[in-house]
Amino acid sequence: MDAVIEELGRIGIVPVIKIDDVEKAVPLAKALVAGEIPCAEVTFRTAQGEEAMRRISKEVPDILLGAGTVLTTDQVDRAISAGAKFIVSPGLNPRVVSHCIGKGIPVTPGCSNPSDLEQALEFGLEVVKFFPAEQAGGLDYIKAISAPYPNLKFMPTGGINAGNIAKYISFEKIHACGGSWMVNADLINSGNFEKITALSREAVQSLLGFTVPHIGLNAGSGEAALNAAKLFSSLFGFPANDGNTSVFAGEKIEIMKLPSAPGKYGHIALETNSLKRARVYLERKGITFDPNSVKKDAGGNINVIYCNEEILGFALHLVQKK
Repeated sequence: MDAVIEELGRIGIVPVIKIDDVEKAVPLAKALVAGEIPCAEVTFRTAQGEEAMRRISKEVPDILLGAGTVLTTDQVDRAISAGAKFIVSPGLNPRVVSHCIGKGIPVTPGCSNPSDLEQALEFGLEVVKFFPAEQAGGLDYIKAISAPYPNLKFMPTGGINAGNIAKYISFEKIHACGGSWMVNADLINSGNFEKITALSREAVQSLLGFTVPHIGLNAGSGEAALNAAKLFSSLFGFPANDGNTSVFAGEKIEIMKLPSAPGKYGHIALETNSLKRARVYLERKGITFDPNSVKKDAGGNINVIYCNEEILGFALHLVQKK
């Protein structure tokens, strides 16, 4: 997969931006980066789009910049000249797609039926835009239409918001989601960039959906773990469930039998909608991971991994939500 498209998948959210005032472009891009969404799709829906891309490309190099609503080969060329690193179009125009491939710039054309998808496959594309997502049938339609095309992934756009992005991103064939709720025109035109940053952070947290399914306590031996679980049971009514390496007291407390379990005192499990994206998100914050702690599901996907860092003597590990 192209490196730029792969990076979009790691980020998971692509803000779709309509610029009416080019002076707002750079502070908007900085607000997105501050909000932990280091990418943007600036559309050609206004005359300001091209210059906005040019300024963002020059002044905010940390952002992965794309051009959206690209309808012609001329717009492809102008977008590349302005610094765009990827192209997004509302439909699949074979001439535009072919031109992008010839120019060596990744493109995600809009597709909404099997004929579109098969044209995309003919061009060798691995990721397509699904537009308009909610109006065209939403996630249920994507699941149905994607079944015959196991290697194709989707970037749904249109009707995606803070309330449904977690549902979309949890499906393995969703590469990223495009949306504009954190960058709506009123916020941009009024210069409310602090709000854009806040909404961007909220969007990232909605996508990742961190929860704590259980906390682990290190007992040091099987006997001590079982005794502790029995105490929890007698005091609070939590049933003890004995396993190979630990005993659960209820559903939220795991008591480790192993003499060398992770963490000085235990561990905290952090469940997430997307372990892959959560790992990237935390790595950007300086967190590192122990490759020897990886556990995989039957499909070969990582579903558990420990961080190298501890908080107050507790190890942290990510768990993929089922």
